[in-house]
Amino acid sequence: MKAEDVTVIDLVGKTSLADAMIIASGRVNRHVASIAETLIEALKDAGLPPPKVEGMPACDWVLIDTGDIIVHIFRPEVREFYNLEKMWGADRPNERLVG
Repeated sequence: MKAEDVTVIDLVGKTSLADAMIIASGRVNRHVASIAETLIEALKDAGLPPPKVEGMPACDWVLIDTGDIIVHIFRPEVREFYNLEKMWGADRPNERLVG
């Protein structure tokens, strides 16, 4: 679905919430929804348990929690406002990024 500006943050040792966080952008609400729907369907096709999903009605920011991996899909201006990369240390040179 051509998610844009994809960042993967290694959370091992930072939190027990998940092992990794993926942050991506969609151009507009419909693009965010399409990315989320495609990912949810791929998880289902892989035989994984249904993820917890929040934000689908508005699609400014959709959160998909698979247990081990948390995926955030944002519209660019919403992503910039919340700046999760900074919060979780992706901009710190000594932090481990996967990617």
